[in-house]
Amino acid sequence: AASEDTAAEIRAIATATPDLYNTLAESVAPSIWGMRDVKKGLLLQLLGGTKKNLAVGEGSRFRSEVNVLLIGDPSQSKSQILHYAHRLAPRGIMTSGRGSSAVGLTAYVTKDPERKEMVLESGALVLSDQGLCCIDEFDKMSDYTRSILHEVMEQQTVSIAKAGIVATLNARTAVLAAANPLESKYNKQLSVIQNIQLPPTLISRFDLIFLILDEPTQDNDTRLAKRIIGFFDNDRQVANDEAAAKLIPTAQ
Repeated sequence: AASEDTAAEIRAIATATPDLYNTLAESVAPSIWGMRDVKKGLLLQLLGGTKKNLAVGEGSRFRSEVNVLLIGDPSQSKSQILHYAHRLAPRGIMTSGRGSSAVGLTAYVTKDPERKEMVLESGALVLSDQGLCCIDEFDKMSDYTRSILHEVMEQQTVSIAKAGIVATLNARTAVLAAANPLESKYNKQLSVIQNIQLPPTLISRFDLIFLILDEPTQDNDTRLAKRIIGFFDNDRQVANDEAAAKLIPTAQ
């Protein structure tokens, strides 16, 4: 929990900033141009929701963590957004779908070299409990590995029954995943479901799904080129439109 001084400082900033929501959203990954809606969704994910426990019936519980899926064309800064969120989250784990296995994400059983006993080692989803788990190349993950995410993303637990060890581990983590379409580039002739090619049961567990497309236009490419040149010219404002225009054919 935040201290009284920190809470007072946060209230002072909120009072002094008229449009706090948009200001905070623009502060998320400021080096990435545009993507305001994506940054707002990432901000909401980092802040989290309100956990609700219902006393009716068997005591149903609604999770407070927000799961976000970024899917779209390559070279759209999806991985950069994941790395930024991983560094910003107090407890964040970064992994790749291509190199992740089911036991690596959940938990695995190994023998302790000193006590010679079987022990349970936590995986990425368990280690990021009450934090953020970023999964890049989500489309490269095997179907079996993706199937273990169903319990984690909805029930927020990991059930283990291996080598005589039966346990249920907490995995109260928010999942931020990034994936490319089936044909690497989004095909507008196909529907969204045909482009994504993910099980409907898994898609339904994502609260926010952002489709990031590369639509080359002269205005967008000009502003993007100026932004890139600005990284190398921080002392003064970029005013040379000809230098920016040279990058437009390459970007298109």
